[in-house]
Amino acid sequence: MMFTGIVEEVGKVEQIRHGQYSAVLIIRAEKVLRDAKVGDSIAVNGICLTITELFFNGFSADIMHETLNRSSMANLKHGSRVNLERAMLANRRFGGHIVTGHVDGVGKIIRIQRDDTAIWYTIQTKPQIMRYVIEKGSVTVDGISLTVASITQTDFSVSAIPHTINQTILKERREGDVVNLETDIIGKYVEKLLYPVRQPQVKNTITKEFLSQHGF
Repeated sequence: MMFTGIVEEVGKVEQIRHGQYSAVLIIRAEKVLRDAKVGDSIAVNGICLTITELFFNGFSADIMHETLNRSSMANLKHGSRVNLERAMLANRRFGGHIVTGHVDGVGKIIRIQRDDTAIWYTIQTKPQIMRYVIEKGSVTVDGISLTVASITQTDFSVSAIPHTINQTILKERREGDVVNLETDIIGKYVEKLLYPVRQPQVKNTITKEFLSQHGF
């Protein structure tokens, strides 16, 4: 399943039911439901979720334990607004970049600055994510495809135009808020191919003394 990071609609959390390790999310939506069916995938704040039930004005989806641990989903509550995007069609324009909906983790907005035409967001995250964030590369923030404008060892900055801000939940974000992050998948695959995981070497237990003891 693939997304582009171009948010289609802002939905609203109607209900979230927490279990011992998982949760069920019910979201009010409109545009993303026009051709939806049970089993389809929808990115919710950048996280690929499967529709488990459809309503006339919304849908439900299950959230796994792993997703709650790696994302900001645990912070959602009744009334929270969320970015929504349907999986990309093969004949659709590719407006953003390759997004899988499998977030790498979260970051924290540490600074918001406005300039003449846009708003800059500086996001701090852990080194395991920063290693894949490159200047002028792409990153997904709460499901929004954005271009990295600058980086340091501990954070990166993106700039969003008014249209992007008005069509997403970026306009509601404040300093200190936690956001979902997915880095460009291409870099991760290239690294895996260049530096594959080496199989652990098995220690050779055959020694001269062992052979002597067994009649060799």
